[in-house]
Amino acid sequence: MINTIWMVLLVGGIIIGVFTGNTQAVTDALMSNAETGVELAMGLIGMMALWLGIMKIAEEAGLVKLIGNALKPVMKFLFPDVPKDHPAMGSMVMNIAANILGLGNAATPLGIKAMKELQELNEEKDTASNAMCMFLAINTSSVTLVASSVIAYRLAAGSNNPAEIIGPTLVATTASTIAAVIAVKTFEKISKKKESKVVANNTLAVSKED
Repeated sequence: MINTIWMVLLVGGIIIGVFTGNTQAVTDALMSNAETGVELAMGLIGMMALWLGIMKIAEEAGLVKLIGNALKPVMKFLFPDVPKDHPAMGSMVMNIAANILGLGNAATPLGIKAMKELQELNEEKDTASNAMCMFLAINTSSVTLVASSVIAYRLAAGSNNPAEIIGPTLVATTASTIAAVIAVKTFEKISKKKESKVVANNTLAVSKED
């Protein structure tokens, strides 16, 4: 879908440029932005290598595991249906810890593994469980303490203080995560109330038949 949208925008811009007599402007824009893209990508290499190296050292030093242990009480509240010692709990803890440290490359496989393990616990295989919804919502809210990618983008774009994004990032990620957790917990309660009503109605119907 995204590729189709990009193709429509690109072809549409070229066609409009030709029919409006702005062919040269379209060509200049294509060339200049292609050059900007290469400069941005090359500028990102150094910053990304630095942050990824720092985060990899933190991971090897056990910082990810330390954060994971600190998160366990919170995880019990967020995922009450997942047994404490189930492998899914460990994978989710490691995924969130990696995201907090900005280790996107390490977080992705852990997230996929956690989802597979949560699916094993899911009684309705064609419907996402509450734990799966909560885990997806937390990942989507982007729990991040060190936004290394954004810092790299700002540095490549010529920012004088690329790290100043850390403060707003903390505020934004805290607000989005709280909103995600509240939303999922609210829908969980609504779903449980509906299930209770259905069970009560079925029980009443059976008793009337008897």
